[in-house]
Amino acid sequence: MSKIDVAKMSKVFRALSNKNRLQLFLNLLDESRLDLAKGRTHDCFLTNIISNLRIGAPSISHHVRELEAAGLIETTKEGKQLVCSIRPEAMDDIAAFFSARSV
Repeated sequence: MSKIDVAKMSKVFRALSNKNRLQLFLNLLDESRLDLAKGRTHDCFLTNIISNLRIGAPSISHHVRELEAAGLIETTKEGKQLVCSIRPEAMDDIAAFFSARSV
């Protein structure tokens, strides 16, 4: 990301500004860390990453949609299970945003 896309980054930060969405994203990031370090995506069943969230299914669905709309994650259905993965490009964009601002 050579030039910062302000509109895109504002969606990212808005999505991560909610504590439940941030926790969901961090849970997925922890689950995905090894594959992301190798430049690969890591598919994770949503049920594996929501154990420490004390919110209902409709709220979780809403938060997942918000993270997906911000371009942070991708989702697919496998039967009745929702599979989530962090978009490596999103992590690159976030890293580039902060590295461009370092002193």
